[in-house]
This record gives sequence, C-alpha cells and structure tokens, in this order.
Amino acid sequence: MLDIAGLHVRFPTLHAVRGISLRMEAGQTHCLVGESGSGKSLTALGVMGLLPRGARREAEHILYDGSDISNLGERQMAKLRGDRMAMIFQEPMTSLNPAYTVGSQMTEVLRRHRGLRQDAAVERSAAMLTRVGISAASMRLGQFPHQLSGGLRQRVMVAMALLCEPKLLIADEPTTALDVTVQAQILRLLAELQRDLGLAVLLITHDLGEVARVAHQVSVMYAGEIVEQAPVPELFARPTHPYTRGLLASIPVPGKVRRGERLGSIRGTVPHIAPGFVGCAFRDRCDHAVPSCAVLAPLRDAAAGHTYRCRLETLWRQDAV
Repeated sequence: MLDIAGLHVRFPTLHAVRGISLRMEAGQTHCLVGESGSGKSLTALGVMGLLPRGARREAEHILYDGSDISNLGERQMAKLRGDRMAMIFQEPMTSLNPAYTVGSQMTEVLRRHRGLRQDAAVERSAAMLTRVGISAASMRLGQFPHQLSGGLRQRVMVAMALLCEPKLLIADEPTTALDVTVQAQILRLLAELQRDLGLAVLLITHDLGEVARVAHQVSVMYAGEIVEQAPVPELFARPTHPYTRGLLASIPVPGKVRRGERLGSIRGTVPHIAPGFVGCAFRDRCDHAVPSCAVLAPLRDAAAGHTYRCRLETLWRQDAV
C-alpha cells in the first residue's frame, strides 16, 4: 500500500528527515516512534506533500498503491489528499477551522472529491459521525469546533478523514491532547475502522504503550533517521539499538520496577542536524559510543525483518534481551 525509499526533507539550515525507508501492507498498522524533534511529523507531511514553505523533499520513490507520487504536482496531490489517502493531525482544535461549522467542513470534502449534492453530503457526514461514536450527529453538524470537547473534536477529525474511505490513513499523535480514557477510546475506534475498511494506518506516536497495543510493525526514529525497524513482538523482546533500549528502559514495568526506584533515562536532547552531518547522531548521548561512530554505521540485520543502524554489533548480540 505504501513503499517509501530514501525520503529526505531539507531546510536551508536543517536536514530534518534523512533517508527514511519503510513499507506498509493493506490492513497493517505501522508505528513511527521517537521523542519530539525526531522528524516523525515531517516524514508524514513529506508523504502527503504538505511540507511548510522552505522545505525541500527528495525521494527515490514514494509508492502509493503501486503508483509513484513523489513527483506529482500540487493539483494532482490535492486530488489524492482527503480522498484515497488522508491524515489526522496532531491537534484537532487547530486543524478544524473555527469559523465554520463541523457540517460545512465535512460536506466540503464530499462535494469536492465525490461531487455529492449538499443534502447527500449532509446525510453521509451524519452517518460517519454516528459510525465514529458521536451521538446526535445531526445536531453536531451545526456546531462549531469550540463547542465540542477534545474527544469529540478528535472523533470529528477521524470521521472527516474517513468520509471518502481512503486506503491509507496517517494519524499524527491522534491522542496526545486527550485524557487516558478518551485515548483508549480513540485507539479502539481506529482499530475497529481499520478492521472494517481494510485501512493501512501509519501511526505517529511517542508512546510505546500505544505501539504495543495497536501496531504490527514499528520504526524507531532519531534525529530524522530510522535507527531500528522490526515487528512489534520482536522489538520489545530484543531491542538492539541503544536508543531503542533507552526508550524502553524509561518505561516503568509493573512487577519489575520497585516503588521509589530510579527510572531509566536518556541524557541530553535530540541534536540539530545541519546539512552535511555524518555519523551516528546518537553518539553524544550514548554510553557505548566509540570513535568510529563518527562515520555512518551500516544497516544490520538482527533477525528476519529486524534491522538496526549501529556499529556495536557484537555487544548487542551477546547482550540480547
């Protein structure tokens, strides 16, 4: 469904996404995980052709449903976005237009991409709101975004993204601003809709708990680069890159972490990667860095379908968890 090879996103003073490659199948959830500033959202915006001004995208290819969309013009991409591929943005309050009702924003999608008349578009929009668990759908269509709770706004975003039944859904941290109960509801809703519609879902998150619950594959990003990629059970059983290990060590595990015990952490912050940077971007934060980390590490195989980018091959194989 989606095959990205060699995706780069560059700004004049920042190489934000560096050679991203990943593949997704229909009906699969693929998670991009990493701390803030690692390039997850820019990767998604690069795929959708929604990069901010000043950004430049390059890729060997971006295959969507067998067709290369990396060189499509804006008019051609506009026909795809919201129709065959859709995106749920990180903050629904700023993604929905405060000057228009929910109904006017939803029906615009159907009138633009499906050519429906207003009455048919309203009926379809109300049905989709009901499908995502919003009661009194007809009333909600007449409300403005500020009149809805955060959970309802996020459900509206899900409904709007799925109006035209796309094959690919990109969800950029869709539960970040929600409380724990609503987070679980949104994730359950996405899983149900994926099962019913056969969606391929690219889920962007920094929550490894979400990854464990919903994902099939996971790509760990750091400083614009995928440093480890594996099926979810394999990654949690045998994390190989030191950054991945650091992320997992930061999570309290019931029954293993004692009350009052110090949690794991990763010192420092994600670096600013200027154009021309070479080597491992994690080396200044890594306790196992060696001088050769200043040179780009090869991509290694830890197991079938499990790859990582690190020079410390022998250490991690001997100390596998």
